[in-house]
Order: sequence, then structure tokens, then C-alpha cells
Amino acid sequence: RDYKVTGVQTCALPIFWVEAIGVAAGFLGVIAWFPQIRKVWSEGKHEGISLSTFALVSTSLGLWLIYGVVIESVAMVLANIAALSCIIAIIVGVLRLRRES
Repeated sequence: RDYKVTGVQTCALPIFWVEAIGVAAGFLGVIAWFPQIRKVWSEGKHEGISLSTFALVSTSLGLWLIYGVVIESVAMVLANIAALSCIIAIIVGVLRLRRES
């Protein structure tokens, strides 16, 4: 199946390329969370982390995950599962640290 991508010109991109772009975007989005995970789990620092913000981000990612399932986008599903895993790791780490202090 092809997606129609419209802009100045109309072109049809094969699903492979659309998904490849999605995988690349998802990969970069997940990597962006690694410094925060390291700060919480390796350095034991949790100051300035808003759990309510992370809850909102988790809700957003969950909705994007559902959307990815509905449109059958493997890239979107994988990226959102990976991002949710990162967010959950941060939330669990912060809760653990805040209980200890």
C-alpha cells in the first residue's frame, strides 16, 4: 500500500520508506530519553522531574500507540512502545528515589 504525501508536489511513497522515516524518528525520540534515565538510575538524581508532566507524556504516547495500531504502522507502534518503556523507567526510578529520601 502507498501513502499519498502532499505538499508543493504530490508523490506516492512506498510504505517501506514511510515506515523507515518513522523508525528513524522513533529511534531518535527514544535516544533523547537516555540521559534522563542515566541521571535517575545511575546518578540517583531526581530533582526537577515533574511526575505529572511524565504522566501526561505517557498518556500522549499511549494514544499515539493506539493510533499506530489502528493505522497498522509498525514504526509508530514500536517507537511508542520503546518511548513508553523509557518513560516508565524514569517514573519508577523517581518514585524509588523519592521514597528513599
